[in-house]
Amino acid sequence: MSKVFIIGAAGNIGRRLVSQLAERGHQPVGLHRHSEQAEQLKNLGATTVQGDLTALSAGDFAALMRGCDSVIFTAGAGGKGGKETTNAIDGKGLELAVAAAEQAGVTRFLLVSAFPEAGRGKTGSDTFENYMAVKKQADVHLAASDLDWVILRPGTLVDDAGSGKVSAGLAIPYGNVARDNVAAALVALVEQPQVTHRIIELTDGTTPVEQAIARLGGKA
Repeated sequence: MSKVFIIGAAGNIGRRLVSQLAERGHQPVGLHRHSEQAEQLKNLGATTVQGDLTALSAGDFAALMRGCDSVIFTAGAGGKGGKETTNAIDGKGLELAVAAAEQAGVTRFLLVSAFPEAGRGKTGSDTFENYMAVKKQADVHLAASDLDWVILRPGTLVDDAGSGKVSAGLAIPYGNVARDNVAAALVALVEQPQVTHRIIELTDGTTPVEQAIARLGGKA
């Protein structure tokens, strides 16, 4: 059993992740911002902690995650709410979480990022372009840390039922991926700590999730 601290637990991927971790006997600890989110997360199997990613200090954040075996950062503005919101959550929020994990001694850190081809070929807004730039800088910040990190870059997120089969690699063609499958890939990364210091691109595919992740074992 692994105790997993989830930042963004109340989000679309976060809720699926909580449920899948609990089903496999792990102990998800879900950070949520609003009090009304706690009951739903508890029903899915999480221990809940309330906190605002944009307001916590690194020390207070570290106190919340201390004792966990890993941290998963799946919070994000999704390019919505303007540049300030994106900068605060996807940028400074990630940097804060990294600092807190280092203080708390939680070395395993998994980040849900963005596929580089997202939105390419379309007329993008300044907000979206800023979102992509901030996500890349967050990747850079985590990769430069001393943590045991993995960066997961899913393709276009869809709500279709996950097949449990994906395509995962260091560089793969762009495509859709079910949020269920993203959550399953994160569970596989929790259970396969030998997969480390990797940037993994992920779409729906034909390979069982656990097998697809296992193929990426070893430090780059």
